[in-house]
Amino acid sequence: MAGKKRAKPPLEFRNTQLADALQTQDMAALAFALRHGPTVVPLMRPGQRDDPRDTGEVWTYRDPNTGDVALLLFSDAANKPAALPPAVALHSPTWLRSFLAAHESEITTVFFDIAGPHAMQASPADLLAALALEA
Repeated sequence: MAGKKRAKPPLEFRNTQLADALQTQDMAALAFALRHGPTVVPLMRPGQRDDPRDTGEVWTYRDPNTGDVALLLFSDAANKPAALPPAVALHSPTWLRSFLAAHESEITTVFFDIAGPHAMQASPADLLAALALEA
């Protein structure tokens, strides 16, 4: 009898530790969750499946009145508002650190789960400092 292929479980686009930290509004727990787990990031353009170096194009929000740029991150893809582009990526702490470092001068604030249920915000500098700390 030929072996059956086992279906891979679907990739979960969430970080439970991050959701817990947001629920308690605990900045130390938020920093720990960001250092040790993935973050859900909305994409304008998904990456090419056959090119692992292509992680897609991250979607950011630019306030039309002030020009301020915000990065929106999510603990769970289910918390992403439907008004945002439909594609998401699950990015590592290393990716988040390098992205924030590269765009720190442009991004004025970072929002977590902006539409709830437990929104928080932080500056890119604060998040870079939190990501740099040893666990």
